Amino acid sequence: MSSEAASDVAAPVAAPPNAAALGLLHVDHIAVVTPSLDTGSAPYLALGLSAEGADELVVSQGVMVRAFRLGDTLIELLEPQDEGGPLAAFLDKRGPGLHHIAFRVGDLEAEIARLSGLGARFLNTEPRPGRAGSRVAFLHPKWGGGTLIELVEHAGGAH
Repeated sequence: MSSEAASDVAAPVAAPPNAAALGLLHVDHIAVVTPSLDTGSAPYLALGLSAEGADELVVSQGVMVRAFRLGDTLIELLEPQDEGGPLAAFLDKRGPGLHHIAFRVGDLEAEIARLSGLGARFLNTEPRPGRAGSRVAFLHPKWGGGTLIELVEHAGGAH
């Protein structure tokens, strides 16, 4: 592996002694990209899940979202709305499937600062609007060992 490629790989980060004390609460959602919310919903409906609330257009992400609740975690189906956007490119390149995992945090700015101080690479360090009034930031997939990681802060602790 070249030294340039090696620099893209996440350096091992020791787990904090108490992740909850640092604001990392739990898995908020798992996101799956699909070309159609209706066809993408079929497996989850067959498993007995039902959509939670109405589908939501998240303009800042160029995506229509349908959420299914499983305990404290959501499965979010993402249908790209912008043919030239990153989700459409992901779908064209990889096809439907797992897109990212999101962790709920209590203080998004504090978690961005903490992780940045540990050398984490972000796609955006300025929080952006997410689903259901949340604020989000994404860590670079190269930092996440090939997995796109989202940090989610919900207003008032709601989800």
